[in-house]
Amino acid sequence: MRSPVDGSGDEQSRRQREIDALEREVADFGRLAGSTGAAAEEISQIRVQIDELKRDFYANLGPWQRLQMARHPQRPYTDDFIRLLFENFSEIHGDRNFADDPAMLAGMARFHGRPVLIVGNQKGRDTKQRLARNFGQSKPEGYRKALRAMHIAGKFNRPIFVFVDTPGAYPGVDGEERGQAEAIAYNIREMARIPVPIIIAITGEGGSGGALAIAAGDRVLMLENSVYSVISPEGCASILWRDSTKAEAAAKALKITPTDLLGLKLVDEIVPEPEGGAHTDYAATARLLDPALSRALDELLALSPEEILAQRYEKFRRMGQFFA
Repeated sequence: MRSPVDGSGDEQSRRQREIDALEREVADFGRLAGSTGAAAEEISQIRVQIDELKRDFYANLGPWQRLQMARHPQRPYTDDFIRLLFENFSEIHGDRNFADDPAMLAGMARFHGRPVLIVGNQKGRDTKQRLARNFGQSKPEGYRKALRAMHIAGKFNRPIFVFVDTPGAYPGVDGEERGQAEAIAYNIREMARIPVPIIIAITGEGGSGGALAIAAGDRVLMLENSVYSVISPEGCASILWRDSTKAEAAAKALKITPTDLLGLKLVDEIVPEPEGGAHTDYAATARLLDPALSRALDELLALSPEEILAQRYEKFRRMGQFFA
C-alpha cells in the first residue's frame, strides 16, 4: 500500500520511507532467522525501536501530511462508523424535490439505546463506488435530503450525529442549475434553528461550504488526522500563486489541522486515532470516538431546547478575529 505521505518531498516523507524500509528488512530477516534463539530476541528489540520511531513520526505530522492521511483511500467512512457505533440503522432516501443523492447518507438509528439521526458524507472504495457516490461530493438534493431528515429529528426530539468527510460540494453545472449555493446557505440557517443536540465529527476531509452545510452544530469533534478548511490547499495555491504545486505551503498557511483549529476555537475536541492512522484499525477508531460522542451528547441533553439554540448561536457568533 502506498504510504499516505509519499511524494511530499520533505523531511517527513524521507523519514516515512526509512521506517518502511526498516520494517521490510526486519520482516525479511525474521523469515530467514526463524522464530527462536538470540536472533528472534534481537528482532523483537528492533521492532520495539521501530514502533517508537513510528509513534514519534505520526505525532509530528505537518499539515500537508495530515491532509494526505485524511484523504487515505482506506480511511473509515460514514457507513463504517454506522456499523461500528450504532444499531438498527434505517436509511432515509430522497429530498422530496428532485432525487436521492448517494453521496449523502441519512437515517435513523440507536446510539447506546437512544433514538438518534445520523447524517454523513459517503465516499466510495473502488472506482465503481466512487463514481456512484460522486466521490463524496453532494449535489443540492443531498443537502436538502440531509435537512429534511434533520427537521424530522427536530420534530421527534432525536439528537443528530453528523459525520463529515468530503472534498467539498459538487462543482458541476447541474448542481449550480439546481441551486447549490442556496441549498448550502439554507442548510446553515436552518441548522441554527433545530432544537435538538447536533454533534459533528469531522472524520476525514472537511472541505469548504460542502462540509459546513452539515456542520453547523453544537459540538465539533475532529479525528486526529482529519482536516477542516474553507478551500482545498490545491485550490488555494491556484488562486494565490496561480501554481497548484505550492499546495503544501498553502496547507500550512490555511491552518487546516485539528491542533490549529482547536487553538482558534473553531472546533471543540480532538479525538485520537490508532497508531498509524484511522485506516489501520476501524474498530479501534470507533472505540476512541465513542466516548467523545457520548460525552458531548450527555452535556447537551442536560440543556433545554432554548439553551441549546442560544449556545449554538453564540458559538458561531464568537468565531473569527476582528480588528478595528
